[in-house]
Amino acid sequence: MSTKEKELKEFTATAISVTPRASERIKKSMKIEDKENWGLRMSVEQGGCSGMSYKMSFDEKRGEQDKVFESSGLTIFCDINSWLYVRGIEVDFSDDMLNGGFKIHNPNANRSCGCGTSFSV
Repeated sequence: MSTKEKELKEFTATAISVTPRASERIKKSMKIEDKENWGLRMSVEQGGCSGMSYKMSFDEKRGEQDKVFESSGLTIFCDINSWLYVRGIEVDFSDDMLNGGFKIHNPNANRSCGCGTSFSV
């Protein structure tokens, strides 16, 4: 296998992951909203103080062009356009009083805002 083929294989195999702590919090939210067997949809949209904003929502089924991942007991859906920006991210959760909430670690981001909800590539 050539170097280019290896790079392409690595690029297309890059997943989205969720830590066990974040998975627990997401599953609690799904239960409250009566969406226990749904998946987590990760996407991005224009906006935020750094240019692009993360968006997390629940979805009952995958879209035709979605990439699908499994992590920490969750099914994760991501449309192909968003995946180009969020491939390789890790979603974590902290219940810290001051800086708590979901934290997204994005290896593709050149810059992130202070609140952690937007980024640029």
